[in-house]
Amino acid sequence: MSEVDNSKRTWMMATGCAGAVGGVAVAVPFVKTFSPSERALAAGAAVEVDIGGMKPGEKLTVEWRGKPVWIVRRTPEQLEALKKTTPQVADPESKRTAYPTPEYAKNEHRSIKPEYFVAVGICSHLGCSPSDKFQTGAQPSLPDDWTGGFLCPCHGSTFDLAGRVFKNKPAPDNLEVPPHMYLSDTKLLIGEDKKA
Repeated sequence: MSEVDNSKRTWMMATGCAGAVGGVAVAVPFVKTFSPSERALAAGAAVEVDIGGMKPGEKLTVEWRGKPVWIVRRTPEQLEALKKTTPQVADPESKRTAYPTPEYAKNEHRSIKPEYFVAVGICSHLGCSPSDKFQTGAQPSLPDDWTGGFLCPCHGSTFDLAGRVFKNKPAPDNLEVPPHMYLSDTKLLIGEDKKA
């Protein structure tokens, strides 16, 4: 039986451990390159949003391509109010092409699922960001029969809760609906609408 050289054994274990640590140190940055960079995200990489905790009547704002994107979970009453505003809006069927509306949003509620409205929160007039005016009824700068929606404070353009601009307002078009799709009942992907 031969004697074990403990100094060799220690040297082999030390170099093996050092090699493993070095391998992990090289692998971590390599794996990180698979996720989009901040620059890619700003340039338009899709953004995944968890909407599972949203209550009816709430709005969530996320950033996509440097723009605010609103996600509004509409109440049954807010959806019903869209029927009343249809004759009052300039482009009820989203036929104008300045902001092409995806086919799945060319409907009264301008969304895939009626309950959820997804739109870029920038007015089509001069690029201001409209304010939420979800409360119904008479209010300053709004008509007495207001059913809820958005008001652009810059020049007074008003939009219903489907982002449709009311007639005779400075904004020439409805709010833009970005490409989006549902990954599940609680996950929304903004920036893509086709599965690869």
